Amino acid sequence: MASHGPATPMTSRACGPLKGTADVPGDKSVSHRSLLFGAMAIGETKITGLLEGQDVLDTAKAMQAFGAEVIRHGEGAWSVHGVGVGGFAEPEQVIDCGNSGTGVRLIMGAMATSPITATFTGDASLRSRPMARITDPIALFGARAYGRQGGRLPMTIVGAADPVPVTYTTPMPSAQVKSAVLLAGLNAPGQTVVIEKEATRDHSERMLAGFGAEISTEVTPEGHVITLTGRPELKPQTIAVPRDPSSAAFPVAAAVLVPGSEILVPNIGLNPTRAGLFQTLIEMGADLTYENERLEGGEPVADLRVRHSSLKGIEVPPERAPSMIDEYPILSVLAANAEGVTVMKGVKELRVKESDRIDAMARGLEAMGVTVEEDEDTFIVHGMGPGNVPGGGTAAARLDHRIAMSFLCLGMASKKPVTVDDASPIATSFPIFVPLMTALGAELAGG
Repeated sequence: MASHGPATPMTSRACGPLKGTADVPGDKSVSHRSLLFGAMAIGETKITGLLEGQDVLDTAKAMQAFGAEVIRHGEGAWSVHGVGVGGFAEPEQVIDCGNSGTGVRLIMGAMATSPITATFTGDASLRSRPMARITDPIALFGARAYGRQGGRLPMTIVGAADPVPVTYTTPMPSAQVKSAVLLAGLNAPGQTVVIEKEATRDHSERMLAGFGAEISTEVTPEGHVITLTGRPELKPQTIAVPRDPSSAAFPVAAAVLVPGSEILVPNIGLNPTRAGLFQTLIEMGADLTYENERLEGGEPVADLRVRHSSLKGIEVPPERAPSMIDEYPILSVLAANAEGVTVMKGVKELRVKESDRIDAMARGLEAMGVTVEEDEDTFIVHGMGPGNVPGGGTAAARLDHRIAMSFLCLGMASKKPVTVDDASPIATSFPIFVPLMTALGAELAGG
């Protein structure tokens, strides 16, 4: 696994205008779920545009370990012969989910209501991340979890032999937690209900409905109430995975930052629970336009045209955080190049991602000459104006792909080159990042 090997430093330097088409990889969230829901359907699900980053490949291996037949037919083209809801076999080996919090948490939920036992592990970053947010709700179904102190991997889950339906209010805005509870509810009798005070990514709800599950969402004074009827027979699907807006964030940001740039990002997913960064960029003054807007597989999609722009600092409302939680690292790079102060509130969830992303960005930006402020739930960046970030430092990626890519984008518009101590984690989510960015005109060296 890329993030397990020796560190591979990479340096980015100021470059000429970025031009061309950025064919970013398939959406990671949709890719994980395509494999997982395909494995829980009866029959053959066909997938095109699957993201072939290490995180998703680890989920594919896990589905094979649970008894599904998963076959790669060509670039991005896969098929999954599912075993049906409740049909998972007990894996013979430990399930290694690498760097993927989404993979391990969704799989734990999916197997929690089957009478099987499975042990999960991951890389150093994943082994440090909290799993109680999953093990607490699946315990309500009857599952048991045995892990390291603090509820961390490696962890063994003993699935419930006689699961019961659950009504669960999520304690934090997390699509992973919501999805894990819904997946557990698939093999429980009756209705499982998830209540979330703040709406999060709804890929699971959209895709479950597409596979034939009986699922509904109602907006109430309590929040979003999602109701799932258990033990459906999921029907196989043909899925065209849209391009990942979280991956698109990096070429989009670079084009905004580098003078003279204009790029097109085709077929980008614009699910409203994922598009918070683009909304924020427009508010900051970025020149973004949507072309050829359409629906594909129930997901809104468009071609995104991006031109170099001068940005102004803004206050990002805390209620927007769930729709852009993975994009705050690259937003902080954009904020460093804006005029004025950018205030990001409601971002405490960043503390428990692949790394403590607030601390990672704060220390890295300081190393590049940028002034920041932070507390547990707030991150503030004092913008220096276009092209005025000194750079010249080294940022620690901390086994976090988004931290690594964010600082490499910063280097494209800084006075001096920016170095990332380890670019290898980028392969977990965006394996073509370097060739894609260099084809647009970026100058990256090392790795």
